[in-house]
Amino acid sequence: MPQIASYDAKNVSVTVDSVFITGFAESTFVECEKAEDTFQTSVGAQGDVGISEVNNPLGTINLTVQQTSPSLAYLNRLAASKRIVPVWVISQNEVKEKIGGTQARVMKGAPSSFSNAIESRAFQIQVFDYTQE
Repeated sequence: MPQIASYDAKNVSVTVDSVFITGFAESTFVECEKAEDTFQTSVGAQGDVGISEVNNPLGTINLTVQQTSPSLAYLNRLAASKRIVPVWVISQNEVKEKIGGTQARVMKGAPSSFSNAIESRAFQIQVFDYTQE
């Protein structure tokens, strides 16, 4: 019989400069990705394969919060401050994950839109020493 795993979004936390981010938007609220593959291959004329390591330590974390989020003003201020801070995404679900780094910067303040319903605000954070465990 297959194993049934469970997931709860409440078991995912995001900290930026040790401040817990809250007020996430519905659907996908955090995305994490390394900037490049970790290696490249080269195949010679006779089929010899070589691998070169890519040592790019960059990654990106995208956060989406509601326009009513208590963290909205904080993230906009952090973007304006140009400070380098730690950022961590930690999942305490059945499959544990820890993603982020000790050196990151919010790329810019969130674009804004207004309507007759609560809108979302997206932030892109560049991580200079991206790790994923």
